[in-house]
Amino acid sequence: MSGDDDSSGWQLTESDPGVFSELLHTLGVPLIVDELWSLDAGALAALQPISAFIFLFKYVASSRDVSGGGAYDPDFAGFFAHQTVNNACATLAVVNALGNIDVQMGSELKETLDFARELDPQSRGMALVSSLFLRAAHNALSPPSVVSLDGLNLPKRTEDAYHFVVYLPVNGALYELDGLKEHAVRHAAVSEGERWVDVARETIEARIATYPQGAIEFSLMALRPDPLPALQAQLAERPGDEMLLSELTRENEKRQRWAVENALRKANHLPLIHALVAALSKSGGLDAAVSSAKEKMRQRLSSGQAMEED
Repeated sequence: MSGDDDSSGWQLTESDPGVFSELLHTLGVPLIVDELWSLDAGALAALQPISAFIFLFKYVASSRDVSGGGAYDPDFAGFFAHQTVNNACATLAVVNALGNIDVQMGSELKETLDFARELDPQSRGMALVSSLFLRAAHNALSPPSVVSLDGLNLPKRTEDAYHFVVYLPVNGALYELDGLKEHAVRHAAVSEGERWVDVARETIEARIATYPQGAIEFSLMALRPDPLPALQAQLAERPGDEMLLSELTRENEKRQRWAVENALRKANHLPLIHALVAALSKSGGLDAAVSSAKEKMRQRLSSGQAMEED
């Protein structure tokens, strides 16, 4: 969950597949994250094999309750860590998933997980957020804090909080790992021959159905093996295969887009904004631009109010 207090140096993380994929790359894990716009069979099939689902939702008081037919499993034998500081839920969700997936990882992450496995969930969470390596990897794609409002005694505003959790199969059952819950949540057994993603789809759809109709206060991403090595190997065996070439091109273009977006996230845009405002003021157009922006905002607020009243 995100918030301003007790963040211990952990910054807010954007819910974006490019951000999560670069985090995984930094951790030395050969997995990527893709956003899901649908839970239908075709959308899921295109991303197989899927290792876990990362679910982002608006956090409300009832979010601490166990929902979707699940139940606490105090004897959970897998890896589960509590979230002990604000803003760390994105990386904690990823690490909670990786702790239950048989996958290659960088030496620093492996050493951290090996140490944390011997601890209880609360101590695991404290060990993870104390890791300078994990915090640096987490903060690497957070927008730079170039303006400080400290000391201005501005009134605090209450903002919506959002939270990341993961769904994945562990020991023959679908689990939800939420660092703000006391225990891992066991949702359903995955029968032999049954696909765990089908069980997860029903569970996630049931959870989404608890939101008001038309709500968009959540997002879903799939954690899966990086398809590039397999595509490149297949293309080496079947050079000229147009379907493989097309898929490889899409994957490379996606990574190029992620690289550009992530570079923009790291940039300090304040000098550019300052120069543009100064130039606008010098040309005599600043007052008109401010008045126009205020009028557009009034119209947006008025339109939004009217929609709410309807």
